[in-house]
Amino acid sequence: MQDAASVLTDQFTDLLTRLPAGLDLDALALETKAIQRKREVSDGASLLRLALAYGPGGLSLRQASAWASMLGLAELSNPGVKYRLNQAANFLAAVIERLLAAKTPGANLRWPGRTLRLADGTCISKPGSKGTDWRVHGVFDLGCGGFSHLELTDKHGAEALERGVPLAGEIRIGDRNYARAPVLQRFREQSANQADFIVRVGWNAFQLSSPEGKAFDLVGHLGGLPRDAQPHEINLCAAAGRHKAPLPLRLIILRKTPEATEATRTALRRAAIKKGKTLDPNSLVAAEFMILGTSLPKEGYEAMDILAVYRLRWQIELAFKRLKSLLHIDRLPTRSERGSRSWLYAHLILALLCDDLSQDFLDSSP
Repeated sequence: MQDAASVLTDQFTDLLTRLPAGLDLDALALETKAIQRKREVSDGASLLRLALAYGPGGLSLRQASAWASMLGLAELSNPGVKYRLNQAANFLAAVIERLLAAKTPGANLRWPGRTLRLADGTCISKPGSKGTDWRVHGVFDLGCGGFSHLELTDKHGAEALERGVPLAGEIRIGDRNYARAPVLQRFREQSANQADFIVRVGWNAFQLSSPEGKAFDLVGHLGGLPRDAQPHEINLCAAAGRHKAPLPLRLIILRKTPEATEATRTALRRAAIKKGKTLDPNSLVAAEFMILGTSLPKEGYEAMDILAVYRLRWQIELAFKRLKSLLHIDRLPTRSERGSRSWLYAHLILALLCDDLSQDFLDSSP
């Protein structure tokens, strides 16, 4: 049997050195009321250590209790460990905030002065559940190869491009779940129009009009495009809500290969059958095209470059896959709200520290 204590004791001091300079774990634990009386677990570092051991460390409550006793960390019963960790949820969330606040934008990629960031989310279910109970929202900085934002919500927390404050010069990239005009407009406003977006667009994602205000039929437009492999562009506006100015939108449309088109149509037909719904013929027309919407101007940002940048989205998908395959964040053992938050936050803390550690290897030679 693996000696859990030996696995979890060796590197914790090194881990603490990777926390932001000036982060006072004791003060943070008191501020968030994770520690109110210094009994048993008496300091913030010990509380963080216990959370990491139980969460990504993979210990059960019984094992965590025995491990803490072996180290002289605390004398806690199984319920005592559970209570302490439940109380630590806000403390762990605050540690994540400090870790994210200390991050700096990554190197410029492709375009001078522009930081490329990817937005996506992943779903997590509690034991016995067949649906989504929790959702982790992430923003991944391609320039530094790590997360610049992580946020935990329950199943009602919708994916939105505005999760994670945009920075001036940022270009944020999202799939079709992020193609919502009101949210995209708020994203632009939050950065005083200094951040841009690239999102995948479904044929019915927006209520479109020409710059002159005339209604625009996207599916009809697709049907009239030449049968070539060149990207086609058109400048439009998307309705952003009552009493709101429309969102200027540059659409970039690229015809897929016959093989990719047929694969998409097959998936659409299967999904319609599974849901017992009638497939909209417009979906079959749109399946032939890759459609992107962006706020980037044509000057300096060619269509083929934007299409190439969008294809980098797989990087954040891999990052979430690592959270599940290596840190096992999808194996949530708890059912309670506070217990789940504590367990998940501990995993996100370790994920951010792993991002930081990976930079040491990337900076080393060769």
